[in-house]
Amino acid sequence: MILKNLHTENKPVQTQLLFEPKDAKVISLQIAKGETLKEHVSKIPALLVCISGNAVFTDDKGTVVNLNSGTYVMIEENVKHAVKAIDESNFLLMK
Repeated sequence: MILKNLHTENKPVQTQLLFEPKDAKVISLQIAKGETLKEHVSKIPALLVCISGNAVFTDDKGTVVNLNSGTYVMIEENVKHAVKAIDESNFLLMK
């Protein structure tokens, strides 16, 4: 998903609710080039937003999302997933 595509109205200021976290955590995540955030399961839904870099998100449901600046993925609870950084990548993880 691309953040810019959420704003389709012809207005100078627009908002769009993306996610309502249960535990209200925002985590800065950095993954070095060629490294992987190993497969794991989140017990609650999460939103992963790529701030910079180039990475690939995969999950056990067959989802594959190429992540680069301005893209995001919704992570379902109890679904095993991983993130592999093609280049050094920085993310915001909200859950």
